Amino acid sequence: MKTSELRQKDVAGLETEVKELQKAHFNMRMQKATQQLTNTAQMKVTRRAIARAKTILAQKAAAQE
Repeated sequence: MKTSELRQKDVAGLETEVKELQKAHFNMRMQKATQQLTNTAQMKVTRRAIARAKTILAQKAAAQE
């Protein structure tokens, strides 16, 4: 998901997005451990998407203070 799309979401939407991305990343880690993951580059993309969403979430929290 692009940064501009994440910035349009509210705090609750961002938190659900982070949870979904973390769940997807966990599933990829399990697939990698069982030799079922074919595209290991997707793990990097998911990890960066989690960081991007958390950063925007922190920025929104700081703006509310």
